[in-house]
Amino acid sequence: MATTTAVRASDKLGRTPRRRQNPLRGLYPLVWIGPAIALIAIVVIWPVVVMVHSSLLHISPDGFVLGSAGFANFTALFAEAALPGVLGRTVVWVVVVVAITIVLSLGLAQLFNANFPGRKIARWALIVPWAASVMMTALIFRWALSSNNGVVNVILHHLGILKSYNSSQADWLGNPVTAFLWMMAVGVFVSLPFSTYALLAGLQSIPEEVYEAAQIDGATKWAMYRSMTLPLLKPALIVATLINVINVFNSFPIIWEMTRGGPGYSTSTSTTFMYSLKQSYIGESSAMSVLNFALVIVIVLVYLKVTRWKEQVD
Repeated sequence: MATTTAVRASDKLGRTPRRRQNPLRGLYPLVWIGPAIALIAIVVIWPVVVMVHSSLLHISPDGFVLGSAGFANFTALFAEAALPGVLGRTVVWVVVVVAITIVLSLGLAQLFNANFPGRKIARWALIVPWAASVMMTALIFRWALSSNNGVVNVILHHLGILKSYNSSQADWLGNPVTAFLWMMAVGVFVSLPFSTYALLAGLQSIPEEVYEAAQIDGATKWAMYRSMTLPLLKPALIVATLINVINVFNSFPIIWEMTRGGPGYSTSTSTTFMYSLKQSYIGESSAMSVLNFALVIVIVLVYLKVTRWKEQVD
């Protein structure tokens, strides 16, 4: 009745009646983005808060919280004699595995982008290392490299390269250098499928007309690949490299299953080192997890800055 009166009064004055604004209208977007925000808060932010909080606590090896430790866990962590070697090894592990993976993936993606008999089967076969459990793959390689009767040593013995089993020559995983090389080979093996498929998707998004125009201008295949394919493939390369860096940095099953980070810490990276500390020094292990998290964030930000990812997206 009051509204009708207001409308009539407005009509008499020749003005458009005002509509009442719903004060909750501004909250409507929360209905759509609220679940996503809640998921991020529970799955991402809360674990980070717990991780940082744990790094500041004094926790007994049995898991009992004995009070605040301040920054004592970080002090103890940076005083660890093995830490410099672990961090250096982590850098080598990430750089070598990701670099070799991306180079091989570029070749494989180019191959699978071409037409050849059995291409479909070959593409499916490439998924196998990705579909299989990483821990299972690492376990198979550990068996294959057994100093006693591993298939690698059996083949080398039949070829006359290996003189005897159970020798230092046959103990691939007992030597830190050869163990680390084999672990990097396994890291590349399990990383290849995703990178190859990401780059293959990028290759298939490049229009054929671009290459036809270049051929008419007389460009060679290498010139087309260098000046056309690689620049147009850059967004896919950034995605493939970035995800590989994060995955390889956090890779735990390969190293743990093949060597447990040993002998000593000689094949350990920051991830396995963090787990090893957890056995006796939970607070120090939490401090290492904070350091790992910070390193990943820094690596990702530096990589995005160097590659100018925003220009690629735009």
